Amino acid sequence: HGAREYITVSDDKLPCTRDANASRVRTAAALGLAPGEAGGHGRASEPAVLTRPPTHPHANKLPLKESFTYEDYRWAVSSVMTRQNQIPTEDGSRVTLALIPLWDMCNHTSGLITTGYNLEDDRCECVALRDFRAGEQIYIFYGTRSNAEFVIHSGFFFDNNSHDRVKIKLGVSKSDRLYAMKAEVLARAGIPTSSVFALHFTEPPISAQLLAFLRVFCMTEEELKEHLLGDSAIDRVFTLGNSEYPVSWDNEVKLWTFLEDRASLLLKTYKTTIEEDRAFLKSRDLSVRATMAVKLRLGEKEILEKAVRSAAANREHYRRQMEAAAPLPKYEESSLGLLEGGGADSRLPLVLRGLQEEAGAQEAVSRARLVNGQNSVPNGPGPEKENLNPEERKRVTEDAKEPAPDGVAAATGQL
Repeated sequence: HGAREYITVSDDKLPCTRDANASRVRTAAALGLAPGEAGGHGRASEPAVLTRPPTHPHANKLPLKESFTYEDYRWAVSSVMTRQNQIPTEDGSRVTLALIPLWDMCNHTSGLITTGYNLEDDRCECVALRDFRAGEQIYIFYGTRSNAEFVIHSGFFFDNNSHDRVKIKLGVSKSDRLYAMKAEVLARAGIPTSSVFALHFTEPPISAQLLAFLRVFCMTEEELKEHLLGDSAIDRVFTLGNSEYPVSWDNEVKLWTFLEDRASLLLKTYKTTIEEDRAFLKSRDLSVRATMAVKLRLGEKEILEKAVRSAAANREHYRRQMEAAAPLPKYEESSLGLLEGGGADSRLPLVLRGLQEEAGAQEAVSRARLVNGQNSVPNGPGPEKENLNPEERKRVTEDAKEPAPDGVAAATGQL
């Protein structure tokens, strides 16, 4: 009965990627769906399951034959899948799934993950992001998900998402004459020859790992030899992702030219322009889902456009350095291992850090609807929400490897 009330709390206007209405809410409650019964995921990829009749001994007594459809099933599964959470078992030996109703009602805002799991007391504990007054809405941070992930897995678009990004698949072609050498340098840096990277909403648009990959990708044979056999070859590998120490001015010009061209090509794959999308949002009376779709498309274009501008500016900067025959910055031993001159999370050798593109994969949330039309959405955590495993209480950095692309503008194919 309690589970039914919890599911029924959701209204019939969930802008979930799997359609919803009041009857589907009732269907989910009547079936008593639990995470373990709902399957491994909530995507629309379960048709084969529905080709078989229900196998429960009392299934033929349920009044489902005339009213229960694949759409009902899909919505019911999605409702559970977007609200389940990973928590440790009582002995902490493995991870299991659970629903956390009260926490599920918290809305999303920017910040840090403040939720953990207390194994000793066997409970989820969430610390407020700030002081909240009595009667004020409480917000938590879902994790560093992109808007593509929020829309696909949760059904909302978060305006001004500082963690937004567009996935781009890059790889060194095996037909490249220098493939073996490039593969070896990348291996020493802990980077595969083909991977999914990301262009970011914030500056700089690329991570240390993507910078390192592009530098190796654009290296000449002599530059590759220096990183494999030359003096301080190991040291050179450790500074591949450090923007302060270019491989050469020519290498920098090449990599930024390549990035500018790739982002420009991705922009051309869209059928509408940024200006057309902005006008479309202002001039049309769109549904919630249509608005999210256009905003997602627009956001991806804006990220790509920023990447084009940033790449062009860097290309010209390094071209001037090359023309002026400026001396390359020299690194000292004390500087080795600093990927970027920035935050403390960069102060690790490249080979000791994961790839950049899985930011938030284990800490983000799945959700289904907008509440007040702004940057606040109910929190329906899925299995990827704030990870409650005690080993993962700390915020996952944005420089971790992304899973297979599910964003609209993800680029695929070898280079």
